[in-house]
Amino acid sequence: MRKRIAVAEFTYFGLLIILAAAWQMNAQNIKTLYPNMAPLNQYLMERDAEIAFARTAAPPSIGKDADVMVLGTHGYETAVHGTNGFVCMVQRGWTAPNEDPNFWNPKLLAPICFNAPAAKSYLTLILKKTDLILAGRSEAQMFAAISAGIDKKELPGMEPGAMCYMMSKQQYLGDGNGRWHPHLMFFVPPTDAAAWGGNFDGSPVIAANDAEDRLTIFMVPVRMWSDGTADLPGAH
Repeated sequence: MRKRIAVAEFTYFGLLIILAAAWQMNAQNIKTLYPNMAPLNQYLMERDAEIAFARTAAPPSIGKDADVMVLGTHGYETAVHGTNGFVCMVQRGWTAPNEDPNFWNPKLLAPICFNAPAAKSYLTLILKKTDLILAGRSEAQMFAAISAGIDKKELPGMEPGAMCYMMSKQQYLGDGNGRWHPHLMFFVPPTDAAAWGGNFDGSPVIAANDAEDRLTIFMVPVRMWSDGTADLPGAH
């Protein structure tokens, strides 16, 4: 029995190494395509189209009554004032982790809808990153400024219960990724993923440590896209 488990573990980790090597090669190719920020107009959308797109992050029962923010030449601005405490927007590539190959990819469009605790905390990071990028900061300078802001407590820690919806069927999370599964995300201070059952065999909870933002993020895939259609795992 122990031998069988050992063989299975070897096979699993061997597969991880192969997949990691393939991902790294693909990531290098993607990064070559987007080494620097493109002209700002390539990241902008028509205002009404962006409002509608942002709302697709969550089910209509949530998105229709949410605040909606859109990206303008001077940063994100509130285009629609909602009533339920949620805030929907479309994230761009510079909200990705450090060294992500799609960081400057203008095609990356990720609708996301934050609940009120996340809007008070995690959204602040998104807005600050955007302001820094539009002010001409490099990727490295932006992350250094975010780190300094956290150290000085100029940027807030996560509010208890901070979470978001990412259930848009039209999400484009970058070249090589396309769309992922519809999912929820929960933002907490750095913690042990095991306490949530994160990354356990058979667990629906996927955990990732966000070193730059000093967070642990838990992702939970769900069955349906926000438009009510079923997720088809084999299609993406």
